[in-house]
Order: sequence, then C-alpha cells, then structure tokens
Amino acid sequence: MGEAQVSLEHLFRVFTKPEHKDSKLAQIEQHLSDNILDFLSQHVVTKKTSLEEIEKDFSDSKVPESPEFVSTHAESLLDKLVAHSVNTYSPTFIGHMTSALPYFHLPLSKLMVGLNQNLVKIETSKAFTPLERQVIGMMHNLVYDQSEAFYNKHLHSAAHSLGAFCSGGTIANITALWVARNKMLGPQKGFSGVSKAGLAAAYRHYDINNLGVMCSKRGHYSLSKAVDVLGIGREQLITLPAPHQTLDPAKALRAGKRYQEEGNKLLAIVGVGGTTETGHVDPLDELADVAKELGCWFHVDAAWGGATLFSSRYRSRLKGIERADSVTIDAHKQMYVPMGAGMALFKDPQNANAVRHHAQYILRAGSKDLGATTLEGSRNGMAMMVYSALHIFGRKGYELLIDRSIDKASDFANMIDKAQDFELTTSPTLSLLTYRVCPQEVQQKLKHVNAKMRNAINQKIDALVVAVQKQQREAGKSFVSRTRLEAPDYPSQCITVFRVVLANPLTSHNDLAAILAEQHLIAKETQAWKELIDFVSDEALLASA
Repeated sequence: MGEAQVSLEHLFRVFTKPEHKDSKLAQIEQHLSDNILDFLSQHVVTKKTSLEEIEKDFSDSKVPESPEFVSTHAESLLDKLVAHSVNTYSPTFIGHMTSALPYFHLPLSKLMVGLNQNLVKIETSKAFTPLERQVIGMMHNLVYDQSEAFYNKHLHSAAHSLGAFCSGGTIANITALWVARNKMLGPQKGFSGVSKAGLAAAYRHYDINNLGVMCSKRGHYSLSKAVDVLGIGREQLITLPAPHQTLDPAKALRAGKRYQEEGNKLLAIVGVGGTTETGHVDPLDELADVAKELGCWFHVDAAWGGATLFSSRYRSRLKGIERADSVTIDAHKQMYVPMGAGMALFKDPQNANAVRHHAQYILRAGSKDLGATTLEGSRNGMAMMVYSALHIFGRKGYELLIDRSIDKASDFANMIDKAQDFELTTSPTLSLLTYRVCPQEVQQKLKHVNAKMRNAINQKIDALVVAVQKQQREAGKSFVSRTRLEAPDYPSQCITVFRVVLANPLTSHNDLAAILAEQHLIAKETQAWKELIDFVSDEALLASA
C-alpha cells in the first residue's frame, strides 16, 4: 500500500494542485493540520522515549528506490516525527527562546511555501523584494528613529541598504562584523581593500598585527564563529569577565587601549541587548562612548532583547542602542515568528556597500537585488511572516506581550525568593532569569564558610541541579534548561543553574508554581540531595575548613 508506481502520471499528480476540496491531497492536508493542532494543544512537553529509540526510525542511509504514496508518508511523519517532537507551545516549556506561535502563521506559511519566492534576485521574488525592504525599514525605524525623509530616500534605493534579512542571529552577527571589517580595512591609494586583497595584505598595508573584537563572557557563541569565518581568528575575540553579567565600560576601555598599544587594531565592541543565558543588557550608551574613543565599530547583539523596543515602559533598558553602527534582531524570538527570521540593521545606509557583490547571471550592478549585500544567496520569503506579524499585532500588541513577559519574569523571581529550598541566582532584566534548587539549611551554611568550603558545597549543589534537570526533562511534563555561570554571590566560581525564558504568553502563575513543585519533589528524592545534606551536616569537616 505504501509503494506507488514509478510513472510520470504519478509524479505529475504530486506536482499539481488538488482539483477539489474533497480530493485525496486536500484530505491529507486537513488530516495533518488536525493532527498538529492536537499535538500543540497538549501540555506535555515530550514523550518518555529515548533518543536512541527514535534514532532507529531514522537509521537507513539509503535513498528509497521507489516512490511512496503521500498519504502513507504523511502517516509515517505523524508517527515517527510529530509524535516525538518537542512541544514548544506547551506553557510548561520555559527552558529556551523558542515559544508558542500565533495560529495565523500556520495558514500564512502556505503562501510562503506555495509561492516559493527566492529573495536573492528580483526576477525570482518581485513583490517580496519591496516587502522585505519595508520590513527592514520598519525595524530600522524602531531602533534608529530617523526622519520620514530619510526613509523615503533610502527604503527602496538600489544604492543603499538599511539592513540584511537572514536566517538568524548568527548570520546577522557575521554580516555586521563583515561589513565592519571591510569598512575598516577598505580601499586606499595603492591598496584595493581587504575584500579583494585579503587579510594578510590588509594587515601589511595598515601596519597592524591583529584585528580584534571585544565583548563580555556573556557574548553569544556566534561571535566566536564570526571571527573564525572572517579570518580574524578566535584568539582575537577578547572576552572580558562579567561577574555581574554585563560588560564594564571602564574595563573595556582599558583593555581596548592595551590591545591597540600592542600594535593591534580593535575592529568592534559588541554590546549585548539581552544575553542568551540571563537576559542582561550591557550598558550600551557607555559602550558607545568607549567605541567612539577607541575608533572602532559598535555592534549591538539584540537578537533576544531587541523586541523590547516595542515597549514604552521598558525600551529604556536598551538606551544607547540607537548609537550602534549595526544591530542584530531575531524576529523568531520575541516577535513570535517561525524559525529563520534574523536581521542585521545598519545605521548608515551606505555601509552595506562594503560587502556588495555582483554576478552577471544573477546580481547585476545597479539592480535592487537583495542578494548583492547579504551573506546568504537563495532565501525564502520569511520576511512576509514578519510583515504579517507586524500588521496583525501592531506596536501596541507587541508592547502588551513584551510587558507581560517581563512582568511575569519579575513575578517568578519573587516566587523563587519566597520558595523554600530554592535560590535566585540572577534577577531578571528582561524575561530571563536563573535559579537553582538549594536546601534552606545549605543556603545558611554558605553564608558562614570560607571560599574553599563554599566551592565544595557549590559543587554538590551543581550535581543536584543536574540530576533534577535531567529527571524533569525525561519526565516530559515540563522543561527548564540549565547553564553554568558566575553569579553575583559567587563571582569566583562557575555554578550550575536552571535557566528560564518566560516568553510564552500562555504560561500562567499556576504553571510556574507547578514547575517549582515538580523540581522540589524530584530534588528531595535524589541521591544528590542526601549527599549534599550529609556533607553540610558534617561539623568536623566544616570546622576544619
């Protein structure tokens, strides 16, 4: 039943649209829609099935010889894929930046897939090209707030670009630093520029040993990828300690001057507008001053926190972002758009020309082809999903969602503070926070022991947090993630903590209370809990410390 005939007739049937609403393909489409809605409406995050078991369904490395009926394959996907996916819509899935999506994206995605536009070239996208330019313009306006005349001049100009749409924050960060590199090491008399001559020639011409990028230790790992891809080298990513989760401007200035006095040039300072681990925001306004004094590019990675600009109440937490040369924002995070919607925005519309490329067969000089100033070539029309969300929510709708998320994080922090056997490790700036399970009596002991014993106790707590997080994840009813970081109370030691992202508007107070209760129950039944209590109860050991 699963094997179809190998014939042109069969293949043509796959390519043609259903003839009527009761056709087989239409029925399959409805069946898939009903199934995924049933899956997303469940509150269970994932089934208790090991990854090893799931891998058995995807272990054949040979391409199937014969075609399969669409209906048969659809059922296979439902059984093998959908049933064992992670339900990111669940209100108890609060461990990552992926969250529930508004339902309207499901039918709208049919337009994007069905039209199959390629945004690299106006000949393969037409109306999608000005639409994407408008989306970039809207987000540029949100960040930089330039005049109407500015946007009238640059929005659809073939000679300018307000930004680049891309698949996510990693490519956006690479794009921003790519532009910065090509600007800083651009053409001069007797030198064709780094884009043509390469880094070695650029270093010789500009008489520098190395090019560096500076951020805090809370900077996203994509920055390491960026300096690698751009040929700068991972050793030239200068990461400064951040015991309070943010980059200290005074330390950045000193480190930057020292780096440049050694015969190097600082390419960029990267301020973070909402760190991935804790949601903290660097002091962007002060870092803009530092970048200006050091003569380098100022980039803000606001992949997560950029959407805060929609909020009248909280946008001041990103004060100084408007001074950045470039900004990264991910619409697939707090703008509730499906995966694959990142943006690199440029304050100066001329700057993207530093990476402009042409190819006679596709990207012609003077055209409005978006691929001329983007790192990626062929891209889908994901900007349409952002365009739709911006219109359906409006600024006020986004403001409501952002305010609710930040307020919910504050409420959860208060809940943790009041909960016995839990310890808040970083307070929320936006909608992220970290905490850990820590018996009340252990919290008291930590206040009165020396550094060596405190580190030993924290290691025991680390083991407890790992055990709880793993068991909670395997149970599948809820999900929080974990990470390791320097917390304000323990600046000299990395500790393991739970990490929570409160972006899902469906997550309620009761959901959060249930997650804490589940963690507490799991914790008290672990061997790690018993070992921790026994350890801090050993008076002889504590006295010798």
